Amino acid sequence: RVFQRAANTDSNSFTIYVELIDEGIFVLRPTTGQKLSENKFKLLATSDYDPDLETWRFKPETIVECEWEKHNGELHLVAKSQST
Repeated sequence: RVFQRAANTDSNSFTIYVELIDEGIFVLRPTTGQKLSENKFKLLATSDYDPDLETWRFKPETIVECEWEKHNGELHLVAKSQST
């Protein structure tokens, strides 16, 4: 399994893809997530995050369960459900 770590962050940070809603097409937005356990991450906002411009399926600071998915021939860690 290949783990995709976010650039310029500590070893517990990973690139997590979050679905954008109300876009008219399927869009995954990369952001950083802090690993809490095997598949559980805390989403962090991007530097240009603006809730007036993008509606994330899960807002920054949300704890999410993630799964590996293949998109365009590459594996991505995708936020799938809210966790506690």
